[in-house]
Amino acid sequence: MGPTADLAVIGGSGLYALLDKATEHVLETPYGQPSDPVTIAEMGGRRVAFLPRHGRDHRYPPHLIPYRANLWALRSLGVRQIIAPCAVGGLRPELGPGTFVVPDQLIDRTSGRAQTYYDRGAVHVSFADPYCPVGRRTLLAAAAGRGVPAVDGGTVVVVEGPRFSTRAESRWFASIGGTVVNMTGHPEAVLARELALCYTSIALVTDLDAGVEGGDSVTQEEVFRVFAENTDRLRGVLLDAVAALPTERDCPCGHALDGIKLPFPLP
Repeated sequence: MGPTADLAVIGGSGLYALLDKATEHVLETPYGQPSDPVTIAEMGGRRVAFLPRHGRDHRYPPHLIPYRANLWALRSLGVRQIIAPCAVGGLRPELGPGTFVVPDQLIDRTSGRAQTYYDRGAVHVSFADPYCPVGRRTLLAAAAGRGVPAVDGGTVVVVEGPRFSTRAESRWFASIGGTVVNMTGHPEAVLARELALCYTSIALVTDLDAGVEGGDSVTQEEVFRVFAENTDRLRGVLLDAVAALPTERDCPCGHALDGIKLPFPLP
């Protein structure tokens, strides 16, 4: 019997060492290899798989991350729940660096990314609510328990990257209802839904986006610095959330494919 896990953390910048005493596994999928070998360890009483989204050496830019391989590999291990921390830019003046947001909506502004497993056959999954409601409640409670203020709800605008936004773009994103801006939240979230996985994001604001009042031009150095400064707080929230997530799923995510005839079996 191969390696197994029932819960995964897809880590962003600065979280590659989240799991201690982990075993490492190289996986193959119909979509190639995932971003990195998957490590599995006990965490909060659960068997947790950890996958660095960009690769541990940050070799994959946002638009070239093998998203389909990543999600497929995790499901093949038995994973059914995913927590996905990420770095974001704030689109509102009150959302400065160090703010945590647990989003409930997403706007896709990417282009050219493979964003579905179903290139043949009529498979249309519901995506009105992109994030798991149980996962969101669990993350918010874990943050409150740690004394970490977290904004309940918000819309992530996902851009293609790898460049940062112009001032005009960030003002426009805010005007259409965006709360934060990010480069990796899509297609990660929709691919999880297509595999009937629970997917929940917790976003750390690393900067005010360029078009926000008082915002400066965003730099990669600043993003990495702020994320590193908040890694311990995020790690604590993740540890508590992993331990608190129900092992039995009672949410719509697991029923996303009910009544749909799939063109191939899922792992």
